[in-house]
Amino acid sequence: MSTPQQPAAPAQPANTGKRKLMMTLLVIVILTAAIAYGLYYFLVARFHEDTDDAYVNGNVVQITPQVTGTVVAVNADDTQTVKAGDPLVVLDPADARVALEQAEANLAQTVRQVRGLFADDDQYLAQVAVRQSDLSRAQDDLKRRLTVAQTGAVSQEEISHARDAVKSAQAAVDAAQQQLASNRALTANTTIANHPNVQAAAAKVRDAYLNNARNNLPAPVTGYVAKRSVQVGQRVSPGTPLMAIVPLGGVWVDANFKEVQLKHMRIGQPVELTADVYGSSVVFHGKVVGFSAGTGSAFSLLPAQNATGNWIKVVQRLPVRIALDPQELEKHPLRIGLSMQADVAIKNDEGGQLGQAPNTVYQTNVFEKYGDEADAEIARIISENAGPNGGSQKSTQAGAAKPAAKLM
Repeated sequence: MSTPQQPAAPAQPANTGKRKLMMTLLVIVILTAAIAYGLYYFLVARFHEDTDDAYVNGNVVQITPQVTGTVVAVNADDTQTVKAGDPLVVLDPADARVALEQAEANLAQTVRQVRGLFADDDQYLAQVAVRQSDLSRAQDDLKRRLTVAQTGAVSQEEISHARDAVKSAQAAVDAAQQQLASNRALTANTTIANHPNVQAAAAKVRDAYLNNARNNLPAPVTGYVAKRSVQVGQRVSPGTPLMAIVPLGGVWVDANFKEVQLKHMRIGQPVELTADVYGSSVVFHGKVVGFSAGTGSAFSLLPAQNATGNWIKVVQRLPVRIALDPQELEKHPLRIGLSMQADVAIKNDEGGQLGQAPNTVYQTNVFEKYGDEADAEIARIISENAGPNGGSQKSTQAGAAKPAAKLM
């Protein structure tokens, strides 16, 4: 009986070759990607540090009164734009105006009193001249009587009266000279305008003028109004927050980088930023201008107490300040608090992190006019009350006539 034969296994050379080709292509793709990433990292990526923990920050200028008063007008509201010097809030100026008028009247009266002191110098000088004339006449009378005393034409009593007249005239001269010296002590080396009494009264006018001018609260800077809380009729006192002005043209970005990202980061390095509000189509260009003196946790309201023993290490973040291009901000305005993505190019790390940050100065000159206006008002009052010389009259320094030689 014959044994049945088993059928031979079919050959699969085509499937095996295809699988090997796919594996080879996969390996080639992986190697190519790895090489491309390696080249990208060593040529580009390792010279950049980025973070999405970045936010727009800026100055928030608080508007607070310097004097106590009742609000009678509010000229700006939230979201509105104001320019430096625009009146924002007006307080009732009635009380301040009365105080200013009293101070101005007191200054005018003081100027006239000091003007009288200068006039008294000439009066006392004239009195000295009169007393000296009386003294000379008394001395001449005594001299004539002494000349004829040998003839017996003049009695000794009459000669004694003549001597007493000389002494009385001499005392009158001394008294007049003392009065002149006393008055000169009040006016020496001064003019009406810079006399101490006038300066004291002028200081009161300046103080009252400033208090009156401060009833009008101007905008210190140009910007947008925010956080308005003041209402008409509200009684406010110095330091009460009324509203805030935000100058959006000078905002910056605080980017919080991990501490491991700061090794090669330096002041002056260029930064590219994008804002969530505009998307990746709008790229802002800036530069690193400074590093915070401490991490966010160190400056928090309740800083971590790692020395207590209950401690878990957490990677800290340090705020890095990034300045933005003003022209780009003008085209695409940013608001405080908006989210940003920051990418810092750290290839050039020759700069420093501390001690090289540029100093920034914030100032306003809207309040300078108050002092200038007060000085102009003081000058006007002095000029109107100081007489023809307009406050420039000086105390005469000419000495009084010397008394005649005593003849006893």
